[in-house]
Amino acid sequence: MGEHLARGLAERGSALLLVDRDAAKLDGVASSIRSTFPGSSVRTFVADLSERDAVERVAADLLAGTERIDLLINNAGVALAGRFDQISMDDFDWVLAINFHAPVLLTHHLLPRITPGGHIVNVSSLFGLVGPAGQTAYSSSKFALRGFSEALRNELLPRGIGITSVHPGGIRTGIALNARIGGNLSDVDVKKAKDEFNKLLIFPADKAAELMLEAVKTRKPRLLIGLSAKIPDVVARVAPMSFGTLERRATKLARMARKIRR
Repeated sequence: MGEHLARGLAERGSALLLVDRDAAKLDGVASSIRSTFPGSSVRTFVADLSERDAVERVAADLLAGTERIDLLINNAGVALAGRFDQISMDDFDWVLAINFHAPVLLTHHLLPRITPGGHIVNVSSLFGLVGPAGQTAYSSSKFALRGFSEALRNELLPRGIGITSVHPGGIRTGIALNARIGGNLSDVDVKKAKDEFNKLLIFPADKAAELMLEAVKTRKPRLLIGLSAKIPDVVARVAPMSFGTLERRATKLARMARKIRR
């Protein structure tokens, strides 16, 4: 989704400062954007956001690379599947470091450069609205990011800086295939778990990115993407129930909606 956001912003004439841990992929994205949008300004920074020192360094590099920030998008995220009694605390901390601590640190360092009229986007998740079994670390990180976003929004309102908290449902990205799986599972079981997770990711990433950029334009405080996020959110607030029941009903309704659209 990050690549589509970068392309959408380049198309709108933005100067880009892109951060990723994979140098080769990052260079490929930057080169493609420069080729598609000649004259666009694209700078890249490689950092592993699971390491606090790396986050501190990249924040300093970003500040050295620009005097003004109009838009900060905290989009990096990782997944970890497995019951709480199956996963290690090292893996739990890894998820929190990337999904929560890194966005908080980057926002803290870069906020002085965000001008009035500027905007921050924090990508939470459907699992920042509801907490399913097997997602204790991921949900903890995304609920935390949601709370941080809501509180900071109220603080920044007098300064004219907006925040959008984004809650995607099943977006077609590589997060499932790159997820860590807790427990002593065989390679076959790990692959099965990732494949099952990947089947739930059906919403196009490019469309999700476009919705996010439109939300920035309208300064929308919260954006839910896809029926897989919207339906559970409404039902969980109106008629709380176990997520297992909620998930089954939401999946059924989403399938019915897709059939109707066809």
